[in-house]
Amino acid sequence: MLLQPENLLGSERTMVMHIRNLLFFCLMSLAIWQLFEGGYIHAKAWLAQHLIHATWQETMSRTNVRSPWPGADMHPVARLTAKRGEVNLMVLSDTSARTLAFGPGHMAGTTVPGHYGNVVMSGHRDTHFAFIKYLQDGDQLNLEAKNGNRKTYEVIGTRVLHQNDIEIAFETGDDRITLITCYPFDSPIPGGPLRYAVIARALTAQYLEI
Repeated sequence: MLLQPENLLGSERTMVMHIRNLLFFCLMSLAIWQLFEGGYIHAKAWLAQHLIHATWQETMSRTNVRSPWPGADMHPVARLTAKRGEVNLMVLSDTSARTLAFGPGHMAGTTVPGHYGNVVMSGHRDTHFAFIKYLQDGDQLNLEAKNGNRKTYEVIGTRVLHQNDIEIAFETGDDRITLITCYPFDSPIPGGPLRYAVIARALTAQYLEI
């Protein structure tokens, strides 16, 4: 039975009140830390995308690859837009945990953006790829590659799959992009075994001489 302060002696009552105050302080500190951490993650993701956008035009006009900031071990390979321009993301050159903190990444071993095939990209569900849960069949996405080629894609389906179902990244004989993020979207636990995928097939393309 939980003792109430009014049923205790003075010293015991004081101790119980101190314990309660300490627990309250710890809980409040944890809540503030969680809010700060969440805000920091979103701020870092937003700032990184702005820095990467700033190097995009220069990257397209040069033969050598320029990093978005000193020490960066990734570079932009494409620009993904959706929702009539509301979503405007730079896609980075790999899908390491370090890279995905700054933007969605192109999965190594899949078709390079700007070429025919299955271009697979992944991103975090709570930052850059939060928007994909709202995509529906018929919605359009645009991908501009580093070589200048631009394509428009139409969403043809979504899937929930296990992280080991790598067939989603295989070539399918058509021209498509596959967007992948962790699932479910509202899970408080990072990662998890499930993935959410959006598949969009190419409608139009503007090819430039490489």
